[in-house]
Amino acid sequence: MQTLLNTKLPFLQTMRIKISTVRPGLFRMTAYNKDDLILPPTSWVSTLFFNFEHNLYGLNTSLEERDLLISAADLLDVLSPRYRHPFVDFAALNSETTQLFTALQGTLPLWNDSTLWQHAKITEDGFHFDNELVQHAMEQKLANAGLSKQDSLALIPYFTNGGWPLQTTHAFDGVKMALRLSEPEENEENWLLETILISSSSIKHWTPAATKRKLTIAEAIPKKWAHIAARVEQTQKQVIDLLQLPHETAPFIRMTMSDVEVREFLKHDLAKLQAIGFEVILPAWLKELKQSKFKVRVSAANQSTKSVAGLDDILTFKWQFSMNGEEVSAEQFKRLVEEKREFVRVGNEWFRIDEQWLTEMKELMEQAEEEDWTVKDLLFRELPETLTAPLDEEDDAERDDPIFAFEMQQSLASYIEQLQHKKGLPPIAVPTKLHAELRAYQHEGFEWLTFMREQKFGACLADDMGLGKTIQLITYILHTVQALQIKEPTLIVCPTSVVGNWQKELTRFAPDLEVYTHYGPRRLKGDDLTSFIATQRPHVILSTYGTVTQDAEDLKLIQWSTIALDEAQNIKNMQTMQSRAIRKLTGAHHIALTGTPVENRLSELWAIFDFIHKGYLGSFGKFSEQYIVPIERDESETHKRVLRTKISPFLLRRTKRDPELQLNLPDKQESHEFCALTTEQAALYEGYIQDTLASLEQLAGFEKKGRILKMLGKLKQLCNHPALYLKEPFDDAKTMMKRSVKLKRIIEMTKEIIDSGEQCLIFTQYIGMGNLIQHCLQELYGVDAPFLTGSTTKVQRDHLVEAFQAGEFPIFLLSLKAGGTGLNLTAATHVLHADRWWNPAVENQATDRAYRIGQTQFVQVHKFVTIGTIEEKIDKMITMKSALSEELIQSSKWLTELGDQELMDLLVLDTSTIK
Repeated sequence: MQTLLNTKLPFLQTMRIKISTVRPGLFRMTAYNKDDLILPPTSWVSTLFFNFEHNLYGLNTSLEERDLLISAADLLDVLSPRYRHPFVDFAALNSETTQLFTALQGTLPLWNDSTLWQHAKITEDGFHFDNELVQHAMEQKLANAGLSKQDSLALIPYFTNGGWPLQTTHAFDGVKMALRLSEPEENEENWLLETILISSSSIKHWTPAATKRKLTIAEAIPKKWAHIAARVEQTQKQVIDLLQLPHETAPFIRMTMSDVEVREFLKHDLAKLQAIGFEVILPAWLKELKQSKFKVRVSAANQSTKSVAGLDDILTFKWQFSMNGEEVSAEQFKRLVEEKREFVRVGNEWFRIDEQWLTEMKELMEQAEEEDWTVKDLLFRELPETLTAPLDEEDDAERDDPIFAFEMQQSLASYIEQLQHKKGLPPIAVPTKLHAELRAYQHEGFEWLTFMREQKFGACLADDMGLGKTIQLITYILHTVQALQIKEPTLIVCPTSVVGNWQKELTRFAPDLEVYTHYGPRRLKGDDLTSFIATQRPHVILSTYGTVTQDAEDLKLIQWSTIALDEAQNIKNMQTMQSRAIRKLTGAHHIALTGTPVENRLSELWAIFDFIHKGYLGSFGKFSEQYIVPIERDESETHKRVLRTKISPFLLRRTKRDPELQLNLPDKQESHEFCALTTEQAALYEGYIQDTLASLEQLAGFEKKGRILKMLGKLKQLCNHPALYLKEPFDDAKTMMKRSVKLKRIIEMTKEIIDSGEQCLIFTQYIGMGNLIQHCLQELYGVDAPFLTGSTTKVQRDHLVEAFQAGEFPIFLLSLKAGGTGLNLTAATHVLHADRWWNPAVENQATDRAYRIGQTQFVQVHKFVTIGTIEEKIDKMITMKSALSEELIQSSKWLTELGDQELMDLLVLDTSTIK
């Protein structure tokens, strides 16, 4: 049995392995014990990677149940004298491994030797080693170092002149040579790239004084480093060659760079220098900087003078940009795009701008201006994802703000709201000839169908079975006959099995409607059918899918008021004769009824939409390419979200699980927990108000609104705890509770709930407040309260919900935005709102995590309000619903629109309440 290293050291262990080729440059390694049983790779991979820090000692390897997948580069590294385990040898268990060992024995001594590159053949297109293993390993090594093929070619002269193997640093007797990139000084545009020397005994970076910049390195360098001057000079020459800089008389690199040159340096040269061990010191903000985007707000208004917006109204846009609170004009924005700026100073801070995003935004602006967008375009246009992604900001209150937001005039905003959310629809009286009493949600469905008819939109009513789709459609038909006085008949197409049910339901709920059942061998055809409709004028023609398919030529000649498909999934196979026949029929309004979740059956969805709103989802081939393949094959959440947004205006779906459809929930009790400010909080509150109101007088419009919203967020954090407002680290729990009555009361109430054996949800809109409550509960009572925020993964989120429902922990903290919807937490009998949201609907949604279907216990809701502050005043204004319209109270917009005196009254601390 051949061994790889053939060493005879004491304590030597021999690993028995097989190595097979997966593909060129990738191997599968399997280890066996003395009984020829396979050893799990987790038991020996740490030995193999004993000294290989670059791969975190094997933690980043690809482990399978029985094997290790290893690249040629890693294989040569871990087996080379430089990195291998000193007391381990390897024995080959088959001929393929033996052949590989033979190749490795000749290759390993050279792999980390400076003469390796003398064996390479260099051409204009690259390099070539006769040893195939070395060739693959070298390509992988350079790619892993972040070097492109072009970078690698530029480095070949460096490698052949002793620059191999890749080094981790360039230091001489404790002195390291590096490059430093510095941002432009204030009012300057150019960056500075220069050579620096760093001593291990000093934290300062040395550069030659201005008077010595033109001296040679030997003359400029401090005397204590004179003995390394020649090595520094040789190393700098290598850097000059690598960066292809001009050889000037000045020995130390000191050159100015434009924004574009810096971008190219960071994109290409930085990785190349770092890969070969040259340190490049960047500004701290640049190293940590994330891609930053502007906030964009678009004011959209329709040019029409009509009081109600229409789908084809042309829009006018006003574009407003801001970054870090600073307003940027549309002209400045376009100039930034044209100049291809990547780094921008706003105030005292630097930001890196996503160039692609800037270009997309500019194209969108130009498109909107040139193409005369209508309301329909605004509603259904698929905006690029980057325009609607959430901001990643430190300020928790703004974490969910969109980068790209529309502000619309009230009539337009109301119209968009109606189409997207089916709320605020024009009220319509139930027809007097309807022999039934509609439930509230059924009335809403009838109003929605009527609204969609008025807007010339098809509609898909997709309520759960048993919720009354039939009676909603009958009510709608009665309305078209009784109120709209429409003479053309409605065609209802249904499966044969429910024809009798439809006949009875029509007779029961709308006996005044004239119904003709077009079915069976004696049904009228051709001219007889046309003549009957013209003379007898039936209100409803009831037929089946099979009959309509057979009589399609006759039925498509009739002008229909409405064509309604019951169990519309019957046309899901779009290529069948039945589906094609029905999709050829035309009526003033098309309605599909289905109880199946159509959003999950995409071929069915396309067929239904091709019927209700022909052409909206494009051809089936295009729809399949755009949605079916990425969703059904790749489970793309992005494509699901885009499609859901696209179909939402046409689809009304309610399920039996919807809370508003259930009337048998247990009672809940809401109460306010009023807390006073501490002396410290009151002083900070008054000081902040005085300072900010003075600056507010100098602002107007957009800036003033932004400053008001910022004030509100700061004041709410101060009401929670002064440490959050001052951004201080947490002290011990008892000290922290002394500084905030609200925090103290929350912790006390939570303890009472725990002691009584109950469970509790605590909602807050601030990450800091949640962390503070966690800190106090853990330190005082040893209670670990999980905190669900926007950064919690779906897996973690599902696990926490399941564990809370199972009673594994009593207190569950939730971010108001991240945990306010979509969760079922009926194990809780108490809901605490640590801070108040301006929109009561958001709080109610959060409360409904506990007070919902499945809740069998009494639920107590506690809303914490700080006395005399903006929290209490907002609470009173929300309570006085007559003082504010429902439209305004659903956002913070009404706060920014207050007059100066109203704003002053709202913000100023009511000192009479401070004891």
